[in-house]
Amino acid sequence: MATNNSNVTLTGLARRFVDDGLLDEATAKDAFLQASQNRTPLITYLVQNNLANSSGLAFSAAMEFGVSVLDLSSFLPEMMPEKTVDEKLIRKHNALPLYKRGNRLFIAVSDPTNIQALDEIKFNTGLSTDAVLVDDAKLRAAIDKYLESQDTTMGDLDDADLEGVETEGGEQEDDGAVSTTEVDDAPIVKYVNKMLLDAIRGGASDVHFEPYEKTYRVRYRTDGILKEVSRPSIKLAPKISARVKIMAQLDISERRVPQDGRIKMKLSKTKAIDFRVNTLPTLWGEKIVLRILDPSQAKLGIDVLGYEEDQKEMYMTALEQPQGMILVTGPTGSGKTVSLYTGINILNTHERNISTAEDPAEINLEGINQVNVNTRVGLGFAEALRAFLRQDPDVIMVGEIRDLETANIAIKAAQTGHLVLSTLHTNSAAETLTRMMNMGVPSFNIATSVSLIIAQRLGRRLCSCKQATDIPKDVLLKEGFTQEQIDTGFTLYRPKGCDKCNGGYKGRVGIYEVVKITDELANMIMEEASSIKIAQQAQAEGFRNLRQSALLKVIEGVTSLEEANRVTKD
Repeated sequence: MATNNSNVTLTGLARRFVDDGLLDEATAKDAFLQASQNRTPLITYLVQNNLANSSGLAFSAAMEFGVSVLDLSSFLPEMMPEKTVDEKLIRKHNALPLYKRGNRLFIAVSDPTNIQALDEIKFNTGLSTDAVLVDDAKLRAAIDKYLESQDTTMGDLDDADLEGVETEGGEQEDDGAVSTTEVDDAPIVKYVNKMLLDAIRGGASDVHFEPYEKTYRVRYRTDGILKEVSRPSIKLAPKISARVKIMAQLDISERRVPQDGRIKMKLSKTKAIDFRVNTLPTLWGEKIVLRILDPSQAKLGIDVLGYEEDQKEMYMTALEQPQGMILVTGPTGSGKTVSLYTGINILNTHERNISTAEDPAEINLEGINQVNVNTRVGLGFAEALRAFLRQDPDVIMVGEIRDLETANIAIKAAQTGHLVLSTLHTNSAAETLTRMMNMGVPSFNIATSVSLIIAQRLGRRLCSCKQATDIPKDVLLKEGFTQEQIDTGFTLYRPKGCDKCNGGYKGRVGIYEVVKITDELANMIMEEASSIKIAQQAQAEGFRNLRQSALLKVIEGVTSLEEANRVTKD
């Protein structure tokens, strides 16, 4: 969101960064204000938001304070003091214990002004603390590596704690019910554990166990792409299926109908990962797919999701409204849930009563009243919404608007002083409006209740090993780049591949079409204009479509043109 920085006077590091040409004055002032409000060290804020190069910031800070920058690549995790500083403090302050001499603990920090980190670590350890200046990007990588090496449960498969969690009841699995299987099939237990742990380590979002006539394969979906990782004997298929179903508290004797369950995997005393499990009877056995539900993904913060500044401001402004409806749309696996949870986390304060109806609730959020819909017992989205309206709500989230009844109740809530967030499965913002009309929702109600629509996709981020590439200007014009963009000049990158990434890509970034319902768009909705005309009007008012947003990510060097084409080209 835009900030009023006219009264900010830059001093210290912020002034040094401007003087060294790393930032312009306005960007430095905005960053200083945002970092202060977020209680984040300035350098960390700048690097996380891609406002400046981490190595340049480190060198500039070193010159300002008259110290040298230590290269963290010379330090191995096993050389660092174990269990000296609590993981929460390390994460909170982006600070890493390097070595200890007598009663002095040397702490790697990327921001020398982060005195609070040193003071809090000193208080918790009883040791004197000294700061050692390092590159912020290398520091965060080193922290991840250090904490992973300290987490013994990630390294020892036999110690991994797997416990079944019921989809609805929440009771723990009866240990006696699985003891025979665990004893008789210890190799299967270890194999399944290894597959799940490797999936978490590799950043996978889904795990597929797939039986065929003569073969069996396991695949991970990483950064949106499926990749085969294992091919066990087909003879093991029934045992693998039974083991996963026991962990998810499903009926192992029932192989004729699909089943749903959950697994909780404890990685350490403070961290656990949930898996949503679904079984499907196929010709040659049960295919099982596990969706990995990492709670940390719901708390990433809006700044790292990939919204452009103007899009982020529109989303934040809509969230600040006391009433109205925000719709997030896109295909399955496009990141809608993370966008919704991010908004809910921003709204999650002691002053608000927030309720969600989900199918199912993927990630538990403290302070949010989450409800799992269950159509078998008559608790659907519509029934949950009616109950919410009698519970003195401020904010309501509906997992998906699937039918006219749910849509009408959600719109009624949005019109009567409540903020409503929900999703639809459509391809663009304009199609979302016409889909609601086709459901039978009166156009007047849509125009007066919907305040913002976000259509989105997930594209793969280029790894730092990316290589520059040249593409002819006439090809760029055909791809959708404007002549103005081409004339300003930018570098196109292509994936290369290294030992730290998957084929040149590492992680994903959101690509968004964010459309605010203006007076003109509202009039067109009431006139029941087609999705084509609504999209044309949104373009005329300056709202970027998905393709334009994807090309902007290409210009920024975040992704490649090939990836932009994969996720947005018709």
